[in-house]
Amino acid sequence: METLERLLLGHKFLAGIDPAFGRLLVGCTRNLRFAPGQYLFREGGPADEFYLIREGRVALELHAPARPPIIIATLGAGELVGASWLVPPYRWGFDAKATTDTRAFGLDATCLREKCDADHHLGYEMMRRLLPVMVRRMQAARQQMLDVYGHTSA
Repeated sequence: METLERLLLGHKFLAGIDPAFGRLLVGCTRNLRFAPGQYLFREGGPADEFYLIREGRVALELHAPARPPIIIATLGAGELVGASWLVPPYRWGFDAKATTDTRAFGLDATCLREKCDADHHLGYEMMRRLLPVMVRRMQAARQQMLDVYGHTSA
C-alpha cells in the first residue's frame, strides 16, 4: 500500500524535494478525484487549494460575453493547477474543469502558506518550483494571443 507521502513525493512537481519538506506538505494534502465535467474551482471563487494532477486532464477556461468558454490550456498528469492561492485576495481568475476522470492532490492553501511563512527554506523551495510553471504558462498565453491576433509590426 502506497502512503500519501510517498505518492505526493512521487509527483513530478515535487521531484527531488527534501523528504523533510515532503513530511510538512503531506499535512496540507488530500487525495481527490474529479469526474469529467466536474469543476476543481470556478472563476472568482476562493483560491483555498491548489492541485497537482496525478492522472487525467483539466481544462483551464476563461469566460467571455456571448461566447462559449475559451480553453486557455489543458493540463495533464504531473502538472500543477492554480497559483492564485499565492496572491491576495486569493481568488481564482478562471475556471478549472476535469475533462476526463482525474485524480489529483489538493494542497490546502492556508496550511501551505503558514508552513512556508514558518519555514522560509520551504517557502523558497515552493517558489523555486512554481515560478518556472508560471513563466511557461505566460509564454504559452502570449503565443496564443499571437496566434489569435496575428503579428503586427510598428
